[in-house]
Order: sequence, then C-alpha cells, then structure tokens
Amino acid sequence: MTTPVVSIAYHSGHGHTAVLAEAVRAGAAEAGAEVHLIKVDEITEEQWQTLDRSDAIVFGSPTYMGTASGAFHVFAEATSQRWFRLAWHDKLAAGFTNSASKSGDKLHTLQFFQILAGQHGMHWVSLGLHPGWNSSTASENDLNRLGVFVGAAAQSNMDEGPEAVHKSDAATAEHLGRRVAETATEFTRGRRAA
Repeated sequence: MTTPVVSIAYHSGHGHTAVLAEAVRAGAAEAGAEVHLIKVDEITEEQWQTLDRSDAIVFGSPTYMGTASGAFHVFAEATSQRWFRLAWHDKLAAGFTNSASKSGDKLHTLQFFQILAGQHGMHWVSLGLHPGWNSSTASENDLNRLGVFVGAAAQSNMDEGPEAVHKSDAATAEHLGRRVAETATEFTRGRRAA
C-alpha cells in the first residue's frame, strides 16, 4: 500500500498557529500519512518539491485584518509557478486558522485557502464535523466549538502565548489532519485501482 504524503504549509506569527499545525501533523501521522511541516516564510526549494509530490496540502495561517497573514499571501502568490504547470492539479487541500476574536473573520481566511486550492484545481476536504458548543448541554470543550464547517478554526487570546491555544481547538485541528490523511489514502488507492 502506498503511504499518502501530507504537507502542512503554514505561517505562524506568534506561535498559536504553529500549535495547530503540529496538531494537524499529529492527526495525519496517526492516520498513517508521511507528514511534512513547512513554514511558508522560510520555504526552501526542497520543500517546494515536497509540496509538488504531496497527495494533500493543508494550508494554515493566522487571520490578521480579516484574511491570511502577509507572509502567507507572499507564499500564495509564489505558487503561481506551480499553477502554470498544473503541478498541484487534483491534489487534496484543506485549511486551518486562528484569531484572537471568536469570529475574527476566520471564515474569510478559510475561503481564501479554498479559492487558492480551486485555482490550482485541487479538491477541498472540509472539517466533516457538526458544530459543537451550540446548545445548553454542550460545552466549550466540544470538537468544533466555534462551529466552522470548511476547516479548523481556533480562537486564542491576543495577550497570551501559544500555550493558551484551546485544547478543543487543537483537538479539532488534529481531527482535520486525520480526515485529510484518511481521504488521501482513499484517493491514492482509487488512483492505483484506476
């Protein structure tokens, strides 16, 4: 059986998003994937090649001023080299983000990732969870406590460090990593069968 390759291309300004990237990595690895963490603001040519050979790429960035960070936008523009060659066509894609506010316009960042993936001809993997913490019997410790469907979203107080990333947000990111790796396994099996 072919082991799927999952790469996590992310930027973390203050460490909160790095905690989520590590959670996505752990979930994907637990599901049997070969996983690579790639900091987009320090990306090397070898890491670009790793992205090119990946079965799935998970995009991650903090949400700043209602969108992905400037460093992630620089990376996104640099992917045009891959766009011209259709290098990421038919790969899987997913995303995660963090902001200080409960909403913080995180959805816009995830939609930015979806559009980037769509431009590359990638297939988007959603979170696949019902919303948590939306009834009187629910808890802030539920998976998907912020109720986002298209990707993993987290809220971290701006005056606290990465250790303050909410445990349920990290667990939600881990779930996303597992889901991406499991979907990548199904895709690679299907391609082999075809």
